Amino acid sequence: MIKLNNRTKINKTKIRVGRGIGSGKGKTSGRGVKGQKSRSGVAIKSFEGGQMPLYRRLPKRGFNPILREKIAILNLDKIQSFIDKKSLKSNDLINSELLKKLRLINKNSIKLKILGSGNIKDKVNIEADLASKSAVEKLEKIGGSIQIKK
Repeated sequence: MIKLNNRTKINKTKIRVGRGIGSGKGKTSGRGVKGQKSRSGVAIKSFEGGQMPLYRRLPKRGFNPILREKIAILNLDKIQSFIDKKSLKSNDLINSELLKKLRLINKNSIKLKILGSGNIKDKVNIEADLASKSAVEKLEKIGGSIQIKK
């Protein structure tokens, strides 16, 4: 380092590798002998010297939205099959609390959505968070009702 006005030099001179044996960085230029790391233009991607790499330390989470609400989906034909099996009574108010209690939907589900696949024969009263247009039409056609929570 060169002293300039009692201050050390700001820009240090770059070590020029491969410039003879006397420089201390000659011949192999400090890269050791042979192997992948001695070649030019090679970086071992995401290798951290045997430490568990960052991409393996973090949890997998692609294509699974973290904040997605768990919605239980129930088709009309499924409700009819529960009534036929005597799991549900057609005169009861069918809501998510009742279905969770009878273990017909997952206890972790936050909302209940009624879909209109299949047919329903019995008049039922349903309370749900969401419902498809076809489900509402089919329920009203047979004289049942659906209340949608806001």
